[in-house]
Amino acid sequence: MKKNQQRLLKIIPLLLLFIYGNCVTAQDIAPVKKEKINLVHGAHRDGKRPDEAMKKWRGYGLGQFIHWGLYAIPGGEWNGKTYNGAAEWIRSWDGIPKSTYDSLIYKFNPVNFDAKAWAATAKQMGAKYVTITTKHHDGFCLWPSKYTDYTVANSPWKKDIIKPLVDAYDAAGIDVILYFSVMDWNHPGWRYDIKTEADSIAFEGFKQFTRNQLIELLTLYPTAKGLWFDGTWDKSWVKQAAFADELEQELRKLRPGIIIGSRFRADEYGKRHFDSNGVLIGDYEQGWERKLPEKIADVHGNDWDCVMTVPENQWGYNKAWKGHIKTAFELIEMTAKSVSLGGNFVMNFGPQGDGAIRKEELQLAKEIGDWMKVNSEAIYNCEYAVLDKQDWGYFTKKTGSNKIYMLVFNTPINGKYRVKLPAKMGISMAAPLSNPGVKLKIEEIKANEYFIEFNNPSAKQPFVITFETDTDKKSNQNYEKAKT
Repeated sequence: MKKNQQRLLKIIPLLLLFIYGNCVTAQDIAPVKKEKINLVHGAHRDGKRPDEAMKKWRGYGLGQFIHWGLYAIPGGEWNGKTYNGAAEWIRSWDGIPKSTYDSLIYKFNPVNFDAKAWAATAKQMGAKYVTITTKHHDGFCLWPSKYTDYTVANSPWKKDIIKPLVDAYDAAGIDVILYFSVMDWNHPGWRYDIKTEADSIAFEGFKQFTRNQLIELLTLYPTAKGLWFDGTWDKSWVKQAAFADELEQELRKLRPGIIIGSRFRADEYGKRHFDSNGVLIGDYEQGWERKLPEKIADVHGNDWDCVMTVPENQWGYNKAWKGHIKTAFELIEMTAKSVSLGGNFVMNFGPQGDGAIRKEELQLAKEIGDWMKVNSEAIYNCEYAVLDKQDWGYFTKKTGSNKIYMLVFNTPINGKYRVKLPAKMGISMAAPLSNPGVKLKIEEIKANEYFIEFNNPSAKQPFVITFETDTDKKSNQNYEKAKT
């Protein structure tokens, strides 16, 4: 008995230690704060740009992307073989000799190119900004650059493509962003990586070439609002943190207010988009290519836009218009979702080699534009509404006001649309955006939760209900929580 008592006395402290140890949870231990890394070439700003140029960008809602160049001539076909993918990459596929591809310059004669018609299509769709490829990875320049012979000036067309586009879109009230590929397969100094002294010497020349072309673009087209960079992921460029950072500052000094996204440069540790401290590099996040965030937390409080193809993976013109082709309904919903999460949505167009926009894209632009004519108030100058998403669709909020928009894509059978509001807030009125004189029934169903009733059996398109929040309309009822 005594031995058992002694054994128990030895065990009890161990049991107490075990119990105490298991009671100490993550909540009891202060989190270890990650030490901030001192960066020279990381982000130079934490948080959103507050200036007027960026405020305007934030309010665009809907944009257009144009991928056009020599690659539109083969249109995804080479020697009888069709490539179902991004046609602008055909130069790198299937061992096509550089000289053979480069000779496409002698076929570039887009007799059906009409800059004003392109701008009119964008305006009809409701786009507020356009991103135009000045030079893609193949290195062919759609402007007469004085730093290379591989330009439109040496094609049968001979004339500048970018200037008439900038002029036409400016005249249509659509802001222009200039796309520029850093990767340049045509330039002898381009390298995917720098492994030798010879590579280093060659790439130094390429860096100066890149700087010259960017300054040239901003000088020739002074109304352009931003630069959209591509082809910046290879090790050769990622290693140029100091050069790219200094070049970005030079471009910003040359064009105050210019908008540059997160794809241009890396920090000194090779981190792209976000630096080694997790801070966005650039004015907005460009990681949303052919995908959308699911929730507001995914965008980390940053400005962002989504660039989207119509077929799943076709940017430049491809004769093979197949696979899943997004409908106007899908593209409108993507626009609504983007704006509801504080971003912009950009739809891609890939004009044909002769300069004409394909009929399928023209039809989509018309259908989207028809919807925007009625509902654009819920898209332009709108932002995240800080409301829980509901199954019927998306919320947006007019920036600087208490006006909320409900963009309806799934109509409830009972015609009742659930709305959850923050505490101490109510709904003062609700109406269809297309018919604001009709006041809709508002039913409070529990604390801070309402039904807005709207039977709209004739609706064949997504539609918008608008309401205003008001703290004076907050519930006067006391809802007792269930005791369980």
